[in-house]
Amino acid sequence: MTYKPEEIIETIHMTEVEHLDIRTVTMGISLRDCSSPDPSQLIDNIKTKLLTLAKDHVKTVEQVSSEFGIPIANKRIAVTPISIIADGHSRETFVEVCKALDYCAKELGIDYLGGYSALVQKGMTKGDKNLIESIPEALAVTERICSSVNIASTKAGINMNAVAKMGHIIKELANNTEEAIGCCKLVVFANCVEDNPFIAGAFHGVTEPEVVINVGISGPGVVLAAVQKAGDCDLGALAEVIKRTAFKVTRMGEMVGRKVSERLGIEFGIIDLSLAPTPAEGDSVASILEAIGLERCGCHGTTAALMMLNDAVKKAA
Repeated sequence: MTYKPEEIIETIHMTEVEHLDIRTVTMGISLRDCSSPDPSQLIDNIKTKLLTLAKDHVKTVEQVSSEFGIPIANKRIAVTPISIIADGHSRETFVEVCKALDYCAKELGIDYLGGYSALVQKGMTKGDKNLIESIPEALAVTERICSSVNIASTKAGINMNAVAKMGHIIKELANNTEEAIGCCKLVVFANCVEDNPFIAGAFHGVTEPEVVINVGISGPGVVLAAVQKAGDCDLGALAEVIKRTAFKVTRMGEMVGRKVSERLGIEFGIIDLSLAPTPAEGDSVASILEAIGLERCGCHGTTAALMMLNDAVKKAA
């Protein structure tokens, strides 16, 4: 794949001025073959697999970032939902598994590890229940582990028992961690996807391959600049501008992801383009909506503008 000089300059401008970054290169790892009725064996199996498969992940991502001059903010791992892997074990064992995952993340230099998760949109097993009840302690005694619970889906409906339970879990987690920071590592989902590279909702779905590389990109500043540059035009033309911009950003993410995948000898999965904001000035979804034409984000028409923006981004990705 070759790139014209103007495309390279455009990419540099996106990264240096418009706050574009590869938010994460996430390695998804299946732990389905790690299950064991013996708690010690279960933990040993998990440690061995993670420390073996992901040993070069951080180093490789940093090398690619340096070579292409593209910032990659986070190196992450997502694993099979732990409620499945440790089903049948006690609440105490779930906490020990969470500690083992945290140990692996630190040893590997991973920023965050996602997958301390349960999928309960239709009902709970004993393993799901034990994992959920362990969350306030597990996230309080670990640093890099993120948790998620899917409590609803369009197909199954809403598990109201899970809704009620998660309300208490969130409150307990807030009380267990300084300034309620533990809640930043937990997401409660409806319609979760199985290949999400973004924290805190990342996990490696049961239909995913043994190991895979997924890329998450965030670029609200780039989209904002494109909308402002488009000037006065109708929504159809504006949608096309957003699509073209999103395509350019996605192509850059694919280039990085495929290079990491090639060097690690691991299958390349998906690119997820998000407009997740950062604290940087101009890196805001609200600013994009106001540039589209809203008097102020939150006024009448906000939902329609957001739907148009999301539709244009997803169609280009």
